[in-house]
Amino acid sequence: MGYPRGRPAKPRRPIAVALQYELDGPTLPRVVASGQGHVAEQILEMAFANGVKVREDADLAELLSVVQLDSEIPADALVAVAEILAYIYRANGKLPPRGGQP
Repeated sequence: MGYPRGRPAKPRRPIAVALQYELDGPTLPRVVASGQGHVAEQILEMAFANGVKVREDADLAELLSVVQLDSEIPADALVAVAEILAYIYRANGKLPPRGGQP
């Protein structure tokens, strides 16, 4: 029995990307940390240690991992990042629930 395309898929190295965004700020979210492998693990450890909410999305992390540090996220990541931020702000009570008042 063979693998599709003749060989097994290469396992992905862990990737972590940290974003910064001010709800009332004038700019888009910015990439403030990014790394693969051991650096990604350190980013995640720091996030967990500081109570930062973490979302696992390998495709989005891969897309954002090529963004320069302290740069705004690219337009093709806006919808995905907006959904994640809205979820986090609702969970923290900073946005009203969907379809209702706070």
